[in-house]
Amino acid sequence: MKLTPDDLSQISALTLDHYHGCADEFREGTRNHDVSQNIAALLRHMEGQPPFQILDMGCGPGRDLRTFTAMGHSAVGLDGCTSFVNMARADSGCEVWLQDFLNLELPAARFDGVFANAVLFHIPSQELPRVLRQLHATLKPGGVLFSSNPRGENQEGWNGDRYGAYYDLENWRTLLGAANFVELEHYFRPAGLPRDQQPWLASVWRRG
Repeated sequence: MKLTPDDLSQISALTLDHYHGCADEFREGTRNHDVSQNIAALLRHMEGQPPFQILDMGCGPGRDLRTFTAMGHSAVGLDGCTSFVNMARADSGCEVWLQDFLNLELPAARFDGVFANAVLFHIPSQELPRVLRQLHATLKPGGVLFSSNPRGENQEGWNGDRYGAYYDLENWRTLLGAANFVELEHYFRPAGLPRDQQPWLASVWRRG
């Protein structure tokens, strides 16, 4: 069933309300999450000489913005949750854009890399091709997209008061390929566990 504009507005509003309501708890709960494997996966595929221009899409409270900045890169954050944007600006000192993921306004060919860690699964499947094309366009030629999402069997819908879409590797490849991305690598997280205990699918793509 096709989602209407009203459906999409409700999905955004309720999902963002969830994060507004737990912003402080979310910041404390994720402050020490180790995503160094994901950051390294993005950076090792970038071409040219650093420092790199990086868009942290769904930056949340700003944890990874601080990491990229400490590594000498120029990072810009983006989030739809006002509380997270305020936190990220204060904690990282970076430029952070307040934008709904379903209404992005991104500059053309601005970034060497896009870091989309635990964020793209919130976008309804019917809107994802458009969003992926926007991310493709905001990357410089040869730029790199990193994504990490909870994996599933291509189902979507409400999980409590958050909306999510959960893809298997085959369908994720189809979606990214249709947006003219070329796969560089993929892996499952957390590392070192049996596959049934690795709920996250991480993948890295180059702008085709």
